[in-house]
Amino acid sequence: DGIGMARLAWSRLPTADGAAPLPEGPAASAPAQDELFVGAVESLDYEVIENYAYREEQAQRSKFWVPYYIMLKWFFALLIGVGTGLAAIFINLAVENFSGWKFTLTFAIIQHSYFVGFLVYILLNLALVFSSVYIVTQFAPAAAGSGIPEIKGYLNGVDTHGILLFRTLVGKIFGSIGSVGGGLALGKEGPLVHTGACIASLLGQGGSAKYHLNSRWVQIFESDRDRRDLVTCGCAAGVAAAFRAPVGGVLFALEEVTSWWRSHLMWRVFFTSAVVAVVVRSAMNWCDSGKCGHFGAGGFIIWDISGGQEDYSYQELLPVAIIGVIGGLLGALFNQLTLYITKWRRTYLHKKGKRVQIFEACLISLITSTVSFVLPLLRKCSPCPELETNSGIQCPHPPGTDGNFVNFYCSKDNEYNDLATIFFNSQDDAIRNLFSAKTFHEYSAQSLITFLVMFYSLAVVTFGTAVPAGQFVPGIMIGSTYGRLVGMSVVKFYKKLNVDEGTYALLGAASFLGGSMRMTVSLCVIMVEITNNLQLLPLIMLVLLISKAVGDFFNEGLYEEQARLKGIPLLDSRPKQVMRNMNAKDACKNQKVVCLPRVSRVVDIVSVLQSNKHNGFPIVERGQNGESLVIGLILRSHLLVLLQSKVDFQNTPFPCGPGILNRHNFSDFVKPASSKGKSIDDIHLTDEELGLYLDLAPFLNPSPYIVPEDMSLAKVYNLFRQLGLRHIFVVPRPSRVVGLITRKDLLLEEDGNTATTELQSTSVRTEVSNSLNIALETVSRF
Repeated sequence: DGIGMARLAWSRLPTADGAAPLPEGPAASAPAQDELFVGAVESLDYEVIENYAYREEQAQRSKFWVPYYIMLKWFFALLIGVGTGLAAIFINLAVENFSGWKFTLTFAIIQHSYFVGFLVYILLNLALVFSSVYIVTQFAPAAAGSGIPEIKGYLNGVDTHGILLFRTLVGKIFGSIGSVGGGLALGKEGPLVHTGACIASLLGQGGSAKYHLNSRWVQIFESDRDRRDLVTCGCAAGVAAAFRAPVGGVLFALEEVTSWWRSHLMWRVFFTSAVVAVVVRSAMNWCDSGKCGHFGAGGFIIWDISGGQEDYSYQELLPVAIIGVIGGLLGALFNQLTLYITKWRRTYLHKKGKRVQIFEACLISLITSTVSFVLPLLRKCSPCPELETNSGIQCPHPPGTDGNFVNFYCSKDNEYNDLATIFFNSQDDAIRNLFSAKTFHEYSAQSLITFLVMFYSLAVVTFGTAVPAGQFVPGIMIGSTYGRLVGMSVVKFYKKLNVDEGTYALLGAASFLGGSMRMTVSLCVIMVEITNNLQLLPLIMLVLLISKAVGDFFNEGLYEEQARLKGIPLLDSRPKQVMRNMNAKDACKNQKVVCLPRVSRVVDIVSVLQSNKHNGFPIVERGQNGESLVIGLILRSHLLVLLQSKVDFQNTPFPCGPGILNRHNFSDFVKPASSKGKSIDDIHLTDEELGLYLDLAPFLNPSPYIVPEDMSLAKVYNLFRQLGLRHIFVVPRPSRVVGLITRKDLLLEEDGNTATTELQSTSVRTEVSNSLNIALETVSRF
């Protein structure tokens, strides 16, 4: 029954002789059994709980279950791709049309009065930003920010309440439209990653029960492990939809957000990203006919610079390296400034209520609109340069349309305002102008420096407000500005080289993103995909490596810093060096473990649940010699299910019979993905029920992971993170060997009957008096 094997293999409970108690996890500074994570976050149960209900369900499944399960996973990958692609299309259509209407109306009014146009421009931006912050503060608080730190924490094993709710999805979509359309110094790419994750989670749990948008037939992915795979597909789909970069989306999910990966998941993630690319491409082809309003060349992000610089010289490696150093310095400074401001905002400002958050966002909107409108007025216009007839560039371009040269507060018709070209424009069009090839001397150094200082400051201040906000596009704008400045210097210094300023703008964008977000492989592929220029790949790789190295010297990446600020306990890919000099016993020596007997009184269980916030409890049973033996682990959520159902209560303090197994299904113990689950305060028991007993053996996990007390803490850390565990038991060094498993023992061979499998060889031996001889004999065989 599993209990007998647990008695045989498990060590005795430590007594008062100084042995280490049983811990919850590997962190040396963590209190006992998840007390650290009480509050806004909670660990996820990625480990399979192999209790009786799970084993019965596995035994009852037919031979067609596995093909059906695999097929359904691929079908859900298709649905995630389609859903995320449609969400991205809707957001881009709305943002482009709101921005188009705003600039068209403003340009039409300033032909008569710049002051009235300024007021209209401010009011339109204010209305859009107010709608965004109102939706977030009143309806979906978890939709604020980019959402990537929270999703990264979820895939790392930490659940932040509310991040995958249906209302969060709605708030993310409509909030992004308002914040980006309102002209704030932020982007919609990070929120699209969160949007894809929400869509994946809602599909996996069958919809939203709260809003009566659910279906029972799709509620098959009930474990946190299955939902983790779906959310990973959603993250990749979000990046693929935001940048039209399917390969970059796969690599982003692999490099940046996931902590656990396998080849089968890679295939499904790749398939999801491909579906997104097809959906987005189809939408763009449909919009080419003019059916999408202002959505057109400025729609989905893609800045084609394939017609620019075709080759580069070794003499350009020095300025490219300088760009990488600048990107690392400015990226690290950006992370540190946003960390300080966000910490101050959360500590003092946002505690004063939702009205203060709304006022703050509206104030930043007023400042941003004023800066973007007034600064170009202070800049003198420049005469239009001589352009090639077949270049497709018009100077100045018609008011209200996207283009390189904007006629803003100019006295002559053949003049343009270089600062308005990047300031008084949508972010996508501004980046397209900065990346534009064969537009030498379009911008003055004074205008680029002014824009860099002001937009950098606005991006720092805007980050952390109560609106959906991404940092990809602002980072690209900041980096492309100083990159173009370096490009102008290179053009002036190396007069004989075929150098294009737009090329250096691209390298600057990559360097700032690398210095801030610390991504390398995925970011390199994304930059190549969105610019359609493979020839610059070596230079992009160089600036990314340099900027990441420089940034890592000062602080961590943007998402890691924000995750720590939000209290999300991420486990890094590698343990800290100090852990190599510690063992498992050192990590849990200050912990106090709360154990429960196999047959417990209901009142004792309720008292334990009310007196602490632990999420796992070792179950003990008296042996034949009167000593306590550990027989497994039971989760807090499972205890709450048993207390609420009450069907397993019994009058006698003796182990129950096998009839109890038919009272519960494995799905009864599944925690809903979009709720906090059950609470002990919501369960009401009578005095008579409190006096009854409950046998916990059928519901515990008889085979949790255990480690010896002298195992290196670094080794425990790797085991904990790579397997996605929530609990690890630390026990004294076992005194006997039952067997030794090698690689050959894990190779299964199926016979004609698919229901049975045989081991090719086994190292498990019957017990003999000398266990050491058994181990030596087994080792000698291999």
